[in-house]
Amino acid sequence: MTIARTDPEQTLAEVRKLVVPVHHDVRAEDVDLKRLGAVLAVAYGRELNDFASLLLLEKLGPRTLQSLALVAEVVHGAPSRFSDPARFSFALGGKDCHPFPVPLKTYDESIAVLRRGLDAAKLGDTEKIDGMKRLDKFVRAIERRYSPEADFDAVMAHEREISPSLDGRSVFDDQSHPRRQKKAQLSLFD
Repeated sequence: MTIARTDPEQTLAEVRKLVVPVHHDVRAEDVDLKRLGAVLAVAYGRELNDFASLLLLEKLGPRTLQSLALVAEVVHGAPSRFSDPARFSFALGGKDCHPFPVPLKTYDESIAVLRRGLDAAKLGDTEKIDGMKRLDKFVRAIERRYSPEADFDAVMAHEREISPSLDGRSVFDDQSHPRRQKKAQLSLFD
């Protein structure tokens, strides 16, 4: 957690350097497609299917591995990696459907993997947490060695296509979904 030990003024100076587009939706020109391509190559590459077990993050699907690769970059990345912050929206989508609905199954599994890693680390077993650092390094190596440029339109189409299977949700969805049903407020006076 380098950021926790960094002078807040230095962190704020880095944040001020970020250039965020004036539009809300995520477009191809907002994303470094080579970096996103490296994450996708790790997540969906046939020869890389066993990489999750190498990281001790067993039984991960490609979508969860993609999410965790982007999370690992946020946790372990150098400031220079944040030049295209829109790319990180591909980790778990957005509640407003930008760039796609939040895939709740992936969201839940990503949280569970991170929780198991943190719980193990509390007991002195840091292998799973170290796995996140190895995942970040591995994605960077793929990016350096190959030219895995992402096809933005294809990625967006894929995410929207698989959204229902991952329980993709947004604030625009109807309220009848079981996860969105609100329990009636109890009265204080009954």
